[in-house]
Formats: sequence, C-alpha cells, structure tokens
Amino acid sequence: MNLANKVEYHSNICNELNNIYAAKNADYNDSFGKSFKEYGMIMAAIRLEDKLNRFKALIKQEAQVRDESIEDTLKDLANYAIMTLIELTISKTGAMHNVQNKE
Repeated sequence: MNLANKVEYHSNICNELNNIYAAKNADYNDSFGKSFKEYGMIMAAIRLEDKLNRFKALIKQEAQVRDESIEDTLKDLANYAIMTLIELTISKTGAMHNVQNKE
C-alpha cells in the first residue's frame, strides 16, 4: 500500500469513526461530554486508560467476547481521544472552533 492509499484509508477510517461517534453519542445522550463537565480531564484519562488496558489484554489473548476485537478497541480509543479534544476545546474557548471541510 503506497502513501496515497494510506491517506485515503485514513480518511475512510475517520469517516467510520465519525459514524460510530454519532450513533453512540445518540444512544448515550452525550454522557462523555456531561461527565467531562463534571469531572474534567481525569475522567477522560480514565476512559482512555480503560481502552488502552483493553487493547493490552487483547494483544495477550484472544477476546472472549466476539464483538470486542482489537480493531474495535482501537476505534473506541481513537474516538475517546477525539472526544477529549472536543471537550478540551469547548472548556478552553467556551465553544467549538469553526471546522471547515478542506475538500
């Protein structure tokens, strides 16, 4: 896979992460954002650490639950990192910066 293919694959993964985020956020009613407002960065660090620990466990042994693959765990970890960045931006600025599509 060449660099151009990797860049396109990265874009596809980011789109998938956004779809997962939208679906889960609708189901959980922005619980991450609410918890971040109440507990701050420590809550985000704990969530990220939980996912990282899950990743480490999956490396050592195959998952007992079929729906919890290494790939799914990495996607969750990436989304938690992005969600933390969103909440951090909101807490620093009081609002989101304008996000422009560069396409």
